[in-house]
Amino acid sequence: MEYELNLLFIIMLIGSGFVAGFINTIAGGGSMLTLPALMMLGMPADVANGTNRIGIFLQSIAGARRFQQLGKLEPSTIVPTLIPALTGSLLGSLLASFLPVVWLKPILLITMLSMAIVMLVKPSVVAPPVGTRAYTIQERPMAWFMLFLSGVYGGFIQAGVGFILIAALAGTLRYDLVRANALKVAITIFTTTVALGVYILRNQVLIVPGLLLALGAVVGAVLSVKFAISMPQAVLKWILFVMVSLACLGAYFS
Repeated sequence: MEYELNLLFIIMLIGSGFVAGFINTIAGGGSMLTLPALMMLGMPADVANGTNRIGIFLQSIAGARRFQQLGKLEPSTIVPTLIPALTGSLLGSLLASFLPVVWLKPILLITMLSMAIVMLVKPSVVAPPVGTRAYTIQERPMAWFMLFLSGVYGGFIQAGVGFILIAALAGTLRYDLVRANALKVAITIFTTTVALGVYILRNQVLIVPGLLLALGAVVGAVLSVKFAISMPQAVLKWILFVMVSLACLGAYFS
């Protein structure tokens, strides 16, 4: 596919990547910025969807590493979540790679709107009270199904998958928002690896724009981790709600 990179587009990709990396690490919805930025280069939606995964992959590695350094991510909590998330990601990315791109918008809009309603009606779903004990997947089998759906959604669209993962981790396993965000970022490394592999095989990834996006995203993710850890959970909850609401508007008007 032909595209033209000038200075303005380079700045736009790095800048949108930075903002996306920051908000993806503390909440989600950064792909609402990066997907339109990639499509402004002339990419069709499926290629933009694939190329975007380069930034997601590298920012997730950087964010997870930083969460681990600050003691908010235990490697032992990652492995049990991977089988359902990876299985779902493979299925979702295959669906997105073959199905018509017109399906992306309605699925995104319905999912984000549902999340916003749940957060208003029952905010404890994404913000467990302080002191709530975290559960294992064995104790909460519903978490397996939620993580599988998160993987399917993330493989299919990516935009807003962070919200779905937080709902699974905080809502069913009862992690506080900081640890839910840390585990969400770690899971995203592996699910994005699967999805990125599918898109590369389908020739739906452009390396140079993806790396420019990733450059900003990595910096944004690293800076975001300390912000997330220093913020009270109540503040993070409202940041999450605002981002979900903006995602709804972005999906509606895109």
